[in-house]
Amino acid sequence: MAFGTRGDVFPIAALAAAFARDQRQYTVVFISHSAHQSLSTHLADCNVRYMPVSSPPVLAAEQFESISCDSLQSAVEHDSFSRTKKIIQMEHRKECLSAVEDVFGNGTGIHSDFIVINFFALEGWHLAELFQVKCIIAAPYFVPYSAPASFERQFKQSLPLLYKYFQVAPPNTVCWTDITHWMWALFMEHWGSWRNDSLNLSPIPFTDPVTDLPLWYVREESPLLLYGFSKEIVECPGYWPFSAHACGFWFPPMGWQFSCNKCKELLCGNTSYSHGGILCVTHAALEHFITGNSSSLPICIGLSSIGSMGFLINPKAFLMVLKAVIEKTCYRFILLSSGYQPLDSAIQSIASSLAESSEWQASTLHCDSTLLFNGRLFCFSGSIPYSWLFPKCAVAIHHAGSGSTAAALFAGVPQVINVATTYKILVLFDHSGGSIIQCDVLYDPHILRL
Repeated sequence: MAFGTRGDVFPIAALAAAFARDQRQYTVVFISHSAHQSLSTHLADCNVRYMPVSSPPVLAAEQFESISCDSLQSAVEHDSFSRTKKIIQMEHRKECLSAVEDVFGNGTGIHSDFIVINFFALEGWHLAELFQVKCIIAAPYFVPYSAPASFERQFKQSLPLLYKYFQVAPPNTVCWTDITHWMWALFMEHWGSWRNDSLNLSPIPFTDPVTDLPLWYVREESPLLLYGFSKEIVECPGYWPFSAHACGFWFPPMGWQFSCNKCKELLCGNTSYSHGGILCVTHAALEHFITGNSSSLPICIGLSSIGSMGFLINPKAFLMVLKAVIEKTCYRFILLSSGYQPLDSAIQSIASSLAESSEWQASTLHCDSTLLFNGRLFCFSGSIPYSWLFPKCAVAIHHAGSGSTAAALFAGVPQVINVATTYKILVLFDHSGGSIIQCDVLYDPHILRL
């Protein structure tokens, strides 16, 4: 069970596929958003059943409703977004319960059954408790959230016996280290009502549903926590739970990363693709843009989920920043829009306006490719493996997602991190390579991550 954007879900799907191929005695089911339906065929090839839920991977407030500068209207819209978020979460959890019931039936699981979840699928933890099976956590990156500063103090005040239960836990069982590392999120109030009302469990994990006292007579093993990164890159300090392991990067199979089946057939069938493969005729322009100029390699800008998460408020302004950089430098850029519709619309709008002017600055190629600004910005709305693209680029500019970071490290290409999600800037080189351009058009804090 994995929820979130492509970078959150695809590595877990790759684990499911590999497990199904290796452990054929298991029936493997993969539960995720219907937005990741493209996985269903790949998973079916590995004998993994795909079960979609209708909730979106992410919903930004800007997508739901424009946030007004007027304080009163903003408050009303924020309240409306909060209600919508609650409705989506309720329906999401209902579908999760239904899916897991479909897998295990009305009874409990057998001893060897287990549920694997990522950090955005905590529903799976509570459902594993309901069906009395083990829960394993698999995350392609470090915990994406931390406990509130007051969490331990408030927990100790509100649940002193449970606090002691974790503090005196025997070795190898769930202890306070597990709670502070990631399990604190299981104790948030919004889980309590769902556990009590829908699952008939105690509102508070590790407590008796009748007495509300800690389960002193039951000690669960510290849950296995698998991180999909290399300990050569991320230090695993001694204060982490003993059950946490850095397993190396989890790269989805190359064939999963193409939006074009013909390109997939050509590149996946070519054992020398890493030294320069051949794309299909439809996308030959992309390959020519990458390899046609031996004097300079292009710079790749991969937006991934930045747009869908609400961080790209003004796509046209973003493109104008790139235009300014192109005019002041000799660089060429490949912009991977990840199919974000507002950005693709802005690209087509600029392409149309330039085509109507006397200047030849834009060229429309295949429906997923557009060439702008005197042929120095190649906009591509499809998807292609970073493992093929990055080695052919001078620099990779990306949002620091686990997959993008791992692919750039593997390719040995310099990286520039788009830290818009925190600092509202996009970092780009100028012609001297020594300064940056700051762009304050990328930030929107109103985001729903289930």
